[in-house]
Amino acid sequence: LDHGYAGTTVRAVAQRAGVSTPLVEATFQAKPRLLKAAIDVAIAGDDEPVAMLNRDWARSAQAAGSVAGFLTVVTGVLGPAQARSAGLVLAALEGSVRSADLAEITDQLVRQRLATAAWLVEALGRYAPRPAGVTETEAADTMWVLMDPAVFDRLTRQRGWSVQQYQEWFARSAARLLSTGSTDHPPKDVLP
Repeated sequence: LDHGYAGTTVRAVAQRAGVSTPLVEATFQAKPRLLKAAIDVAIAGDDEPVAMLNRDWARSAQAAGSVAGFLTVVTGVLGPAQARSAGLVLAALEGSVRSADLAEITDQLVRQRLATAAWLVEALGRYAPRPAGVTETEAADTMWVLMDPAVFDRLTRQRGWSVQQYQEWFARSAARLLSTGSTDHPPKDVLP
């Protein structure tokens, strides 16, 4: 975060971590993979090998009982994850212009965010239908944009919002853009 992707060396990372440069190189093989690992840990908040959508928060969101409850659980995870990871993701996106290896990593990050957005849209649709004319693809793309780390960065760092303000904005925006009708009834069926 301090020096950007290009300005950060593997040696500097090793020194900061208190380990040898060869250990970092042997563990991650390449600087892009080191950054991807750092992003994954920042998003999850830990280094457990459990996919985000297989974690307890996802089960809690599925059982929330309403659009508002669902989005409260989601934003309670999303806000802190963005606070930990947005700068790293933006550094990766910036660096990907000059590095084919990093471009592959950022493509993977973009696909992961889209998969999460699609999951959120599907789950949200179990509590209230989407507005007329909003396709599943458009809904997923809308959620994907709302989740963009650049949006989080601009609102919190550039506009001075707190993480709580971001979470509340995200929940209101997702509900308004992606659901209609009653938002407090039980889900139509149980998610797998």
